[in-house]
Amino acid sequence: MTMIQCISPIDGSVYAERPAMSLEAATEAVARARKAQKAWARRPLEDRVQLVLKGVARLNEMADEVVPELAHMMGRPVRYGGEYKGFNERSNYVAAIAANSLAPLVVEASDSFERRIEREPHGVVFVIAPWNYPYMTAINTIAPALMAGNTVVIKHATQTLLVGERMVRAFVEAGVPDDVFINLFLDHQTTSALIAAGNFNFINFTGSVEGGRSIERAAAGTFAGLGLELGGKDPGYVMEDADLEAAVDTLMDGATYNSGQCCCGIERIYVHESLYDAFVEKSVAWVSNYKLGNPLDAETTLGPMANKRFAKVVREQIADAVSKGAKALVDPKLFPADDGGAYIMPQILVNVDHSMAFMKDETFGPAVGIMKVKSDDEALGLMNDSPYGLTASLWTQDPERAARIGREIETGTVFMNRADYLDPALCWTGVKETGKGGSLSVLGFQNLTRPKSYHLKKVTK
Repeated sequence: MTMIQCISPIDGSVYAERPAMSLEAATEAVARARKAQKAWARRPLEDRVQLVLKGVARLNEMADEVVPELAHMMGRPVRYGGEYKGFNERSNYVAAIAANSLAPLVVEASDSFERRIEREPHGVVFVIAPWNYPYMTAINTIAPALMAGNTVVIKHATQTLLVGERMVRAFVEAGVPDDVFINLFLDHQTTSALIAAGNFNFINFTGSVEGGRSIERAAAGTFAGLGLELGGKDPGYVMEDADLEAAVDTLMDGATYNSGQCCCGIERIYVHESLYDAFVEKSVAWVSNYKLGNPLDAETTLGPMANKRFAKVVREQIADAVSKGAKALVDPKLFPADDGGAYIMPQILVNVDHSMAFMKDETFGPAVGIMKVKSDDEALGLMNDSPYGLTASLWTQDPERAARIGREIETGTVFMNRADYLDPALCWTGVKETGKGGSLSVLGFQNLTRPKSYHLKKVTK
């Protein structure tokens, strides 16, 4: 029997393990979810919404277990209290808009005809969730999918092995019927085989670009809908009229929080030449205040990366950039806990350019490069010089200027004077190799349902 193991970044020990399900057992479990879907969809919408919210509330009651569990599995310091703020905000928002988002579009309601478009659930939705924000990324799809009348199968990343199991436990304890929301422990081969066999009507995957390509290949010919959020290299652009203190505070937090392991984290920053020196100086001071250490320690503000192999990528990118002329500004002596493994200090590089992998490839760690620019056109060209496009963060006092530049950026979301935030009222989406589809907002409900048209001609005497 194959065991799936979560290796804790705290000390490299096996924190949790579960047996991988066989293809036969997994297929039977998904079949039960499909059988349960029709009865779930027939329940009143408000009942489904309230049961989902009760599941969310039950998970909140588990905070004393969830928060240290996350620290053990992926290294986030316990001082941050898990992911409850965003998890609750997103759940509550989609609950508030569910009725309007799923309401029929009435074209005609006359004595002669009823013509309308209704939203119908896809059926069984498969959520393949990532480890970096294991609860918030998963709930983006789980909550609206269940509310819309789908059943949901979750397969969580190995690094956060227990999250799917815990979420299902919370929702079932809150009253969500058995088989409506289920967790599976799967290896890659079984996951691909389940998809290729047409077991799912919609698949949501958050992860690497190569992972997304694997999902597309497995789903080829099944006609299942796909939502893919993949790689990122999100830029920030600080203009000459920016609020310097606010820009430093938000962009440095966006670059380093969660050890830089954020889908929409800031990975490269372009600063107008008039503010460049001051921005760099203040940024180095800001980042230097972190305390790197054991995430179970309440004093720790920066934990280890989720796995030492992720930290290895960051170190290799930094070393390559430095060998090509970049300069690292954060003093290693301030971070004695950096052990060359999963514990990695934050870093800021200058004298960087786009010939370096550090400024082009996804880093996904607590390191950021800063470049000086002379104009909006130069910054725009650099921001678009990327295979990715999830968010871009613009810093200026001029909303019209931000909107004008934003229209030219190849990205899913344009921020002005903020970064690294997912607004549940807006569609979370990406372009280029960041993926396709979109979650949350009214459009998220549309992606998790299909249109069904009714053209009813009334009998006339």
